[in-house]
Amino acid sequence: MPRTRLTSKIVFLALVVILAASAGVAGQMKYNEAPELAELVKAGKLPPVEERLPENPMVLEPIEKIGKYGGDLRTALVGGHVINVARFQGYENLVRWTPNWDGIMPNVAESWEVNEESTEFTFFLRKGMKWSDGHPFTADDVMFWYEDVFMNPEITPVQAAPWVHGGKPVVVEKIDDYTVKFKFDTPNGLFLLQMADVNFGNPVAFPKHYLSQFHEDYNPDVDKLARDEGFSNWVELFEAKGGIFGEPWYRTTGCPTIHAWYFTLAPGQGDASRAIAVRNPYYWKVDPAGNQLPYIDRIVYEMPSDVEVLLLHVLSGQMDMIDQYFATPANKPVVYDNQERGGYRMFTTTSTMPNDAVIMLNMTHPDPVKREIFQNKKFRIGLSHAIDREEIIDLVYVGQGEPHQVAPRPESDLYNERMAKQYTEYDVDLANQYLDEAGFTQRDREGYRLGPDGKRITIVFEIDAARPMFIDIAELLPGYWQQVGIDVQVRTMDRSLWEVRVRENAEHDATIHKFGGGTGAVVYLDPRYWLPMDGNAFYARAWQVWRAMRDNPDMPTAIEPQEPPEEVKRQNELYDKLLVTGDPAEQKVIMEEILDLAADVFYHIGITTEPDNYGIANKRLRNVPDTMPWSWIYPHPAPTNPQLYFYE
Repeated sequence: MPRTRLTSKIVFLALVVILAASAGVAGQMKYNEAPELAELVKAGKLPPVEERLPENPMVLEPIEKIGKYGGDLRTALVGGHVINVARFQGYENLVRWTPNWDGIMPNVAESWEVNEESTEFTFFLRKGMKWSDGHPFTADDVMFWYEDVFMNPEITPVQAAPWVHGGKPVVVEKIDDYTVKFKFDTPNGLFLLQMADVNFGNPVAFPKHYLSQFHEDYNPDVDKLARDEGFSNWVELFEAKGGIFGEPWYRTTGCPTIHAWYFTLAPGQGDASRAIAVRNPYYWKVDPAGNQLPYIDRIVYEMPSDVEVLLLHVLSGQMDMIDQYFATPANKPVVYDNQERGGYRMFTTTSTMPNDAVIMLNMTHPDPVKREIFQNKKFRIGLSHAIDREEIIDLVYVGQGEPHQVAPRPESDLYNERMAKQYTEYDVDLANQYLDEAGFTQRDREGYRLGPDGKRITIVFEIDAARPMFIDIAELLPGYWQQVGIDVQVRTMDRSLWEVRVRENAEHDATIHKFGGGTGAVVYLDPRYWLPMDGNAFYARAWQVWRAMRDNPDMPTAIEPQEPPEEVKRQNELYDKLLVTGDPAEQKVIMEEILDLAADVFYHIGITTEPDNYGIANKRLRNVPDTMPWSWIYPHPAPTNPQLYFYE
């Protein structure tokens, strides 16, 4: 796996060659377009393709060959995972990951400059680039996001990283119509990498010409407009039309976008059984022959009721490309055997995560008794030793994987063997010893241990119903932990309810999840498992809120902050230091200390290394790589350019 820790200067110099080559090719091109667009041009309903493209379109190189236009790509979303549309059509940041994830490359910004101190980042936008409605995309749109969205306390009451650094918000300046500068008071060595993260496309997601009509600084009648549309105030209206996190493109059909496809039927609209996105006639990327992308006419997202229904759709050939939800090791044999009948082939998604199943007890539980129990490190160690990981790997992962705690992967230059291997031995006697040493020696008549309140220690796992492997693992835990006197119950629920209970309110006892970074740049960019610093720290959300409120004391939150222990505070200090360090070597030293402290704290319990997984693609669908990284920060398959996929 790649280790994306190049300095800004090296990245920029390497890209000069790429940009020069691309500019040379684009400057000599004769442009072509999809037949349906050519008909609209002929009818006078659309400008010629040369007028719809920027001066220097981005040239995408196919991995197989130049494609042809036409067809629908059928895929699916299950539960509340609508954000996963970004994996096909929503990844258009200022800069982006290279297809093989070994660095960053131009995107909306065709080039950039970074000063020696890594405090100023200047982005040069593509002249002539347009929104999907044909309106020019310029620096004014970036400034609208900055001045009227990010800096407006009614729309953005809490300013957060990566736009806040060293305790102060970024300053964004318009240099000219196609140049913007992001300025920080202190060095920001991770900023360029963060700009490639799928989560941070905000600066290019807010079309000023459209959204200003819903903003009080531009429309004096906006409150009346809000009431007429059923909202209590203009902020609710703006959020519905434009979103506060750059989400309008998958929540509504009205907001212009810069993506290759835009929704004519958004997720949740109509009967909510499907969503449909169609080709953007103003999309700003072409292939080496000058064909305006994308090749595929539409993306159709089915929304099956559950994973079993999705699996049937896959096996019956109703899906053209997908690797989410259904692609478990247990399903792999039937998916493999059914390729001919289903008309698909399989591709590999390579592992990037620190663990495939992270068991998280809520150490900042609102119930003080459960909080005391779960914060007891010896209690967590005892539970870890009581898990038969080899059996789980055999039963759930069909023998694929290796017992592993939540740690950077062995191929990472930040691999920490102590963190990866500690407490993974299956030993019921040792587990009982640790639980006794934790102080929970008293038991009830059925042999269950009692907590400090004299009641049975019961752990309720709340699991997203769209994650069958997590359910399978959770349902094995009662058998393991009953042997050491701990009662376990498992509740599955729709993703939307899980989001509220676990992510938003942190009301849960325990959950199982994955993601985060186990290798490459993601270890730095997404350290959710090394310290509780963002909303994904389901094991200690109140400590995360404490960190957030340290810099934003007026931040509204449903979770009462809790002051963390000293070693957690030390981790926060170290990560703050890392964020203002521009030297990659020094960043690595700091991160190693953070990881050592995480090993000391032992926040959560891991099961296994994540094995390589798989997906399916229609046999006729070309320019799909045989292998791609599996990650959210690298929102596969988006960096592999679905705009180039086509049907033979």
